[in-house]
Amino acid sequence: MKVSSPAQSVPAQRTSVDGVLSVGVEEEFVLVDAATGHLVNRAADVLAAPAQCDLQPEIAQFQVESVTGICTDMTDLHDQLATMRQALDERARRFDARLIASGTPVLGMTTPTPLTHSPRYHRMSQEMGALTNDMAICGCHVHIGLPDDESKVLVSNHLRPWLPTLLALAANSPYWTDGDTGYASWRYMVWSRWPSAGPPPLFENAAAYFAARDEIVTSGAAMDRGMVYWDVRLSARHPTLELRVCDVAPTVDEAVLIAALVRGIASTALTTSVAPLPIPQHLLRVAMWRAARDGLEGFGLDPLTGSPTPAATIVGSLVRSIRPALELAGDYELVSETVDRLLLDGCGAARQRRAMARRGRLDDVVQLLATQTIG
Repeated sequence: MKVSSPAQSVPAQRTSVDGVLSVGVEEEFVLVDAATGHLVNRAADVLAAPAQCDLQPEIAQFQVESVTGICTDMTDLHDQLATMRQALDERARRFDARLIASGTPVLGMTTPTPLTHSPRYHRMSQEMGALTNDMAICGCHVHIGLPDDESKVLVSNHLRPWLPTLLALAANSPYWTDGDTGYASWRYMVWSRWPSAGPPPLFENAAAYFAARDEIVTSGAAMDRGMVYWDVRLSARHPTLELRVCDVAPTVDEAVLIAALVRGIASTALTTSVAPLPIPQHLLRVAMWRAARDGLEGFGLDPLTGSPTPAATIVGSLVRSIRPALELAGDYELVSETVDRLLLDGCGAARQRRAMARRGRLDDVVQLLATQTIG
């Protein structure tokens, strides 16, 4: 999970082309031993050579990150993500390692987390104590280019009720310390321990957002604005709104799906007069927990009624509500096909569990993840 300063966010400068919002994606991965599937501290080796794409270290010595450029076309985004996953895996293989796209490691968890050598990370360890001991978690962050702060807050408000649905679609972390947690996204539960994490409040305007953010920093719960870790937040440096709720996607197609849905919600918020659903904060937190536990295969809380509803049904409601924006961007067919495939095959967590069920071996899960990661 990204914990570095806002200076390392996706460097988006354009917000739209012909009315289609720009998008960029950050993906975090773990490195595992090619033979055993256990975590290996090889990030510095993997990232040592110059690269033609943006590859970065993360908080743990067994993590690496990729950062796309600015995209308005989902085919371009897909190609960039696939190229960077392939580049990282090829580099990892030189050191007898593999690249794994999973929200949590399946095997070989080490505590405390071996931190990357960075003054910021070590200061975080001093300030936050044992919260940094379990930072073996990987997310997918989507940046949407927006023209001004009021637009970003408006889109944040519209994203709030759909955060559980996006988490359910992306749930890809059922295993932790060599066992099944009973959750589809244990990464989200681990990350929720941080005092500045979780779904953001509903804000009246940008001034209210900035006031709340500064209050968190003043309280000492965050070292700076870059450590306000809401599930969706305004970048402190770039003209983007950043969605942080999702596990790293097991496949490139699923990462592109999340990006397309987030852009569709953003575009719908900007082009319609419909007010954001004012889901109460306490109910939203419950919905986040339910999504983290059940994933796509269970029940969620319908953002319209607050009633337990099959997650698949809620996904259908989301796609229908943003269909005009998806069609305008040329994303509707891509979204429909990928959602249909997920409803048939299951989210990443369900597929991990099926791999485990075949022979009762966690190394089969690691092998599945390695194959999915690079397609």
